[in-house]
Amino acid sequence: MPRPRKCRRVCCMPPVSEFRPDGAKTQAGEPLLMTVEEYEIIRLIDWEGLSQEQAAGEMGVARSTVQRIYGEARKKLADCLVNGRSLKIGGGSYRLCSGGELCARCRHCCPSLPEHSPDAEPKT
Repeated sequence: MPRPRKCRRVCCMPPVSEFRPDGAKTQAGEPLLMTVEEYEIIRLIDWEGLSQEQAAGEMGVARSTVQRIYGEARKKLADCLVNGRSLKIGGGSYRLCSGGELCARCRHCCPSLPEHSPDAEPKT
């Protein structure tokens, strides 16, 4: 029996959850679905400039997990750019940070909202 999936700690939800190419004559298939964890990995590594090891610490997972998720997320982004596909962000196995209690970065990027409480149920 496989091990249950560990919830990944996410600082905050993406401000925009859907992207569509502008000017594409045809839509290349269904929109790709990027999980919230994949978004968070891209944000931490590519936007914040953290190493994979630092990102793993922020999310509470192993570096090898970050490496796998990062590879999947980059492949999806490349598919969207190269093939003109839409992208939706949502779903996954994560829990929102509590606004500073779990993650030092939240002090500057997360609003203090009730759903950011440490007792909130994990999103799936």
